Amino acid sequence: MIFTLYLLSLMALFTQGCLHEAGSTTRPPGVSTGLEVLEAEDFARLKGLKLGVVTNHTGVDSQGNSIIDLLLGKEDIRLLAIFAPEHGLSGKLEGAYNSSRLEGGELTVYSLYGETRKPRLQWLEHLDALVFDIQDIGTRFYTYSTTMALCMKAAAEADIRFFVLDRPNPIGGLAVEGPVLEKSLQGNFIAYYPIPVRHGMTMGELACLFNEEFGIGASLEVVEMRGYHRAMYYDQTSLPWVDPSPNMRSLTAAFLYPGPGIAEATNLSVGRGTGLPFELYGAPYVDGDRLAEELNGIGIEGATFKDTTFTPVSHKYQGELCGGVRAVVTDRGRFRSLFAGMHLLSVLKKLYPERFDLSNIDRWIGRKEVKERIARAESVEKIIKDWQKDLEKFLDVREKYLLYPQ
Repeated sequence: MIFTLYLLSLMALFTQGCLHEAGSTTRPPGVSTGLEVLEAEDFARLKGLKLGVVTNHTGVDSQGNSIIDLLLGKEDIRLLAIFAPEHGLSGKLEGAYNSSRLEGGELTVYSLYGETRKPRLQWLEHLDALVFDIQDIGTRFYTYSTTMALCMKAAAEADIRFFVLDRPNPIGGLAVEGPVLEKSLQGNFIAYYPIPVRHGMTMGELACLFNEEFGIGASLEVVEMRGYHRAMYYDQTSLPWVDPSPNMRSLTAAFLYPGPGIAEATNLSVGRGTGLPFELYGAPYVDGDRLAEELNGIGIEGATFKDTTFTPVSHKYQGELCGGVRAVVTDRGRFRSLFAGMHLLSVLKKLYPERFDLSNIDRWIGRKEVKERIARAESVEKIIKDWQKDLEKFLDVREKYLLYPQ
């Protein structure tokens, strides 16, 4: 039995501390992001404001127009600063980077992945509001949601407004999986607030939850999408796919990231440095045939595992031949990423008890005891069952902040 909870949600019409419009009861063709909703309104909500924008290469409309260019083109809006998350404004950088000038302009692009990951108050002192527009992938340890939380905190401290231009959760807004982050692990950039690994929320919904449940107290307004339903996957929205980060190159990779992707915290390659990051899993010590046979024998619904070999040209095991598997998602509705990921870790520990290293997975999975329980060969089903009570409590809280119908 797969212990995954679904929440059939009603649209919230008002949530304290989070202003939003009621969504349409009819479904127009395609989805309009929060940015496109603002465009349709001629950016009326932002007129007369001095703005900073927290964005990257994903902050574009369906025609590829960036939020930066759109705002710079408005005479009644003053865009004074840009703030960029991990991977920079271009979405191509790896590792920490410095603030710089916007190419061809006078605006400063402040790095939120360098000496600081929270905007400094002096960067905000001439602003009336921050506008956040970044595409996320629905996984707690993907860092954009932590960047949003830190920016919200800075906005609250500076007493300026905070707008979130909402975008879809690419892997859907129904399935919620994984343990709620335990208290002793909180506050890290990939493990900031106590939410599950796969939270099933949009960034706008997360912002509302963060603001109220964790006491940020920002003057928050979410610009909701139009035409979005919780059951949608990204390729059902009509929006063009833009790689949210250098190695998040497909919707399939996004589905695999919350579960099998946890293996990135081990001494396993997750396909970085290949054409299929987060779809390939292996190492020089792994026998792909045996790993595939073990995983396929479990009966993981919605996925199959094909034995393969690959040689990363960068990152872990650069230039070394790795045996392993390619994970193929065959039924997105039935696939449970955390269930698959836990079994991947468990099988590898069983096959390679001395070589497979689980020591660094705590902040990724969210509970310290998981690695020891896997090492003791405890049932994956039992481990997952034991985190359901906390997950159920989270679902009760989560329900208050859901903005969209199923």
